[in-house]
Amino acid sequence: MARHHYKKRRADASVFDTDIMQVINLTPMMDILTVLVVFLLITAVFMSITIEELSVPTTAGGAAGEPNFAVEVIVRNAGLEIANGASVEARIPKKDGRYDIETLSKMLARLKEQYPQKEDATVLMEPEIKYDYLIEVMDAVREIETRAAGSEEAVKTALFPKISLGDAP
Repeated sequence: MARHHYKKRRADASVFDTDIMQVINLTPMMDILTVLVVFLLITAVFMSITIEELSVPTTAGGAAGEPNFAVEVIVRNAGLEIANGASVEARIPKKDGRYDIETLSKMLARLKEQYPQKEDATVLMEPEIKYDYLIEVMDAVREIETRAAGSEEAVKTALFPKISLGDAP
C-alpha cells in the first residue's frame, strides 16, 4: 500500500511541475504595480526643476570700436562688490548678516541707465558662499521689480539677462 501512495503522490507532483501558472496567483502583484505606477505619475507632476540659463565667457576680444566695460558682481563673505572689469566701483556691506540685495538692484539699475545696450554680466563668488546667495544675486542682476507711483502692481524690468559665473579673485 505504501508503494501505491508513493506513485500517486509522484503523479500529483508531475501535474504541479507542468502547470505552475494555475498555482501562482499574480493578481496581488499586479494590483501593487498598478497602484505604484499611478502614485509615481501623480507625484511627478508636483516635482519641478528650474534651469538657469548661463552664458560662458569667451577669451576672444570684442570689436575694436566697443568700450572695454564689463559688469562684475563679486560676492564676498564681507559683502557685495560691483566692478567694471578693472577696478571695484562700489562696495555694499552686509546688513544684519545678510546681503543687501535691494541696494545691489538699485545700483545695477543706475548702471543699466548708463549702458542700455549692455546685456551681459559676470557674477564672481568666493569659495564657501551658500548656493542660495548665488541665486539671490543672480536674480538681482537679471531683473529688477519696480512699482509705478501710486500703483501696487510690480513691473519686472530686465537688467543684465546674460549671466556668466566664475570664482572671485
